Amino acid sequence: MTEFCDDVIKLFPLRAIPDVIKLFRQQLNNREEEPDLTLLSIVTGLIEHSLTTKVLESGSPASGSSSANNNNNGETGGKSSQANDTGGGNFPIIRYDTIEGLYKRFKSVLAPIEKLLVKSTTDSKFANREIIKKVSDIIWNSLLRSSYKDRAHLQSLYSYLCGNKLDCFGVAFAVVAGCQMLGYRDVHLAISEDHVWVVFGKTGDETIEVTWHGKGAEDKRGQSVAPGVESQTWLYVAGNPVVCNRYMEVAAIVSAINPSLTATSACLEVADMQQQILWLLYDMEHLARYPMALGCLGELEEVEPTVGRKNCEQLYNESVRSSQTYYRNHHVYPYTYQGGYYYRKNMYREAFASWADSSDVIRLYNYSRDDEEIYKEFLDIANELIPQVMKLESSGHSARSILRDASCFANLLRFYDGICKWEEGSQTPILHIGWAKPLVATIAKFDHDIRSQVIIKCADQEPQAQHHVYGHENGKNGTVALKDEALAAPDKRSHQHQQHHNNNNITKVDANITNVGRLLGGKGATAAATALPKSLEALVGKCGEKLLNPEFLLQGGGQPFTTEEIGTPVAGDDGDSGLLSLTQPTAEHTVPASNGVPKVGEASAIAPKEEEPTKGTKDELEPKRPIIVLYSQKMKGLKDLLLAEKLNTNAISLQITAQSQVGGKKLRGAQLLALGSSLAASALAHHHVTGDGNEGNTRSKRARRE
Repeated sequence: MTEFCDDVIKLFPLRAIPDVIKLFRQQLNNREEEPDLTLLSIVTGLIEHSLTTKVLESGSPASGSSSANNNNNGETGGKSSQANDTGGGNFPIIRYDTIEGLYKRFKSVLAPIEKLLVKSTTDSKFANREIIKKVSDIIWNSLLRSSYKDRAHLQSLYSYLCGNKLDCFGVAFAVVAGCQMLGYRDVHLAISEDHVWVVFGKTGDETIEVTWHGKGAEDKRGQSVAPGVESQTWLYVAGNPVVCNRYMEVAAIVSAINPSLTATSACLEVADMQQQILWLLYDMEHLARYPMALGCLGELEEVEPTVGRKNCEQLYNESVRSSQTYYRNHHVYPYTYQGGYYYRKNMYREAFASWADSSDVIRLYNYSRDDEEIYKEFLDIANELIPQVMKLESSGHSARSILRDASCFANLLRFYDGICKWEEGSQTPILHIGWAKPLVATIAKFDHDIRSQVIIKCADQEPQAQHHVYGHENGKNGTVALKDEALAAPDKRSHQHQQHHNNNNITKVDANITNVGRLLGGKGATAAATALPKSLEALVGKCGEKLLNPEFLLQGGGQPFTTEEIGTPVAGDDGDSGLLSLTQPTAEHTVPASNGVPKVGEASAIAPKEEEPTKGTKDELEPKRPIIVLYSQKMKGLKDLLLAEKLNTNAISLQITAQSQVGGKKLRGAQLLALGSSLAASALAHHHVTGDGNEGNTRSKRARRE
């Protein structure tokens, strides 16, 4: 697009936010032409710069925070120049000639490439690597060489045209906008959670780096995004980026708007404009495949709710579902958005579940030095937010405290298990002593009777690769799901939405991964292998039923136990004869009759009647005995220590900070599992041997030297 049509020109000047909305609506509804990325980026950049950067430069207080910000709030005219013109309130007047001048300036930047294209004998509608690299070179070489890259408000073309400054996203966006101006419609943005690159070609499957990442000055411009890299690191989301069309690129422009004035203040006008444009894009269904944009809208709604719109919690949940549906559950930030919201609302159970879900995603990757941003996110959760929650919850005694909730302890283990798994195979260790101390302190807050309720399973090493593959397919926590589970996915998503635990319920499938795999394999399964989970199901199914006789407790009359619920489940349709009675699993669960002799099988006739309600109410009853699956070798080695009546904090710290899980040579299978298990077992045995209350450190020191 080389010039503006009359429909665009007549919308100027833009005096208020509704005028900007009209411009965006005209661009999004234009069926003849694509939205002009250059035009929209210049407009939003000019508004953002006028209301944020210039406010700071003039030393005036935050926009919208005081009625004294502008003495001419009621005037519609301007002052000395267009740059200082203001419409209603502090909003600047955006005139057509200003935008046209900046537009032509960007076109002149691309003039050398246009001349080369005229001389070229090849006439193709699709861009090639050489053309994109030349556009990137022109923009890259015209940037100022200074340490400004981490500053705010540098993502728009306005920043480039007026100050020759762009951040990482801004460079990639400028390349795509430039290619659009040159007539190439196949060049689009591919956005991960902390990086951006370009896809192009007839089928859109070719990739090219056009910008840098992080604080380093080096860049990979011109290179393709190698499958070997993107399959492992969070930076490239394992090949699951948000590949934009033109409308989603408009959403990227709006999501990149930064209303901040300082670290603790923001411009309300910019935030309001961003919020209204995002709702416009939402109504047109251009955010459905953009989890980060949904999270951004959720944050804006949390600060200033819009009447008649979805609330911020619903938007956060929608962001999670978008990641699960379209990106195989490989995006972390939707869960951290959600967890942060629950934390701010003092909904700590839900926050723990969301943080555990985010860790379930990060375990699908290997840690690298490019993962600095997400590392800081998890470090903040582990060392700041969770300890703060523990401090608040332990300040008083309450039956509803999360310290009396086994599912919260299970989610805590899931959180650290994901981080440990993230560390495995990486060249750099993650969990230093700064991680171990808060972990040990947090675990110690949970009493043994709560910790012992959690049923911990260890994922087999051999099927682990399969878990990753199938987890990508169903987008649920990296777990294996049966076809029947997939058919029931809508109902499960609805239940998860109600419980706000988007990944937590999937752990019930995780707990039976080994048995499911064996049952699918058929011949390799044994009755002994399936007996344990079934017996646990029988126990869990009886957790909510009445066993004690109220009359006996209150008045001393009658039998101490009710007899109507005591029975032995019989073999079901699956032919499993290894089910144990509720009265049989252990001696402490045996229910005696009035004469002191255990009655086994007395009420077996009613077992079939009780079996169906148990299955029907399984989802409500199972959280009382949470089941989790551990994937990392470190956490597998801690299993016995975590469930011990008295915690051996030295052994836990030693196991968490052990660096045997990182490095060039990655131990797999029985070797690594044996290493962690032997360390935990020896520490636990030593813990029990020293019964005089003085825990010796001889075993731990020897293990550390090894």
